[in-house]
Amino acid sequence: MTDDERAIRAVVDTWFAASRSGDLDTVLSLMTDDVVFMVPSQEPFGKEAFAAASKGMANVAMDGTSEIVELRVLGEWAYLRNHIDLRVTPPGGATTRRSGYTLTILRKERDGRWRLARDANLLAKVE
Repeated sequence: MTDDERAIRAVVDTWFAASRSGDLDTVLSLMTDDVVFMVPSQEPFGKEAFAAASKGMANVAMDGTSEIVELRVLGEWAYLRNHIDLRVTPPGGATTRRSGYTLTILRKERDGRWRLARDANLLAKVE
């Protein structure tokens, strides 16, 4: 495994840990300023919309697993396919489970850090 592959895996691990603990600032630091998210039944959205939606979920508990199935580094760009199994529980509410794949493109920024630049999230609700 290369240093870049290790660094990208650390981005994914940090994202999950920060999401679990509700650390939105850390999650936002893992994105490029021009990040684009694509999810089913929604127009693509960027960092500002992601932050606003996340603030609306401040008291929601999240937990899950992430398994990188494929990771390729191509110079200053990389992509990964990731299988995610996520459980989301609102305060006093029932847990919802979503599972599926993401296709993520990362870019190595001028500071040498890898950040998420594009993300196609195909998680579906599991009954």
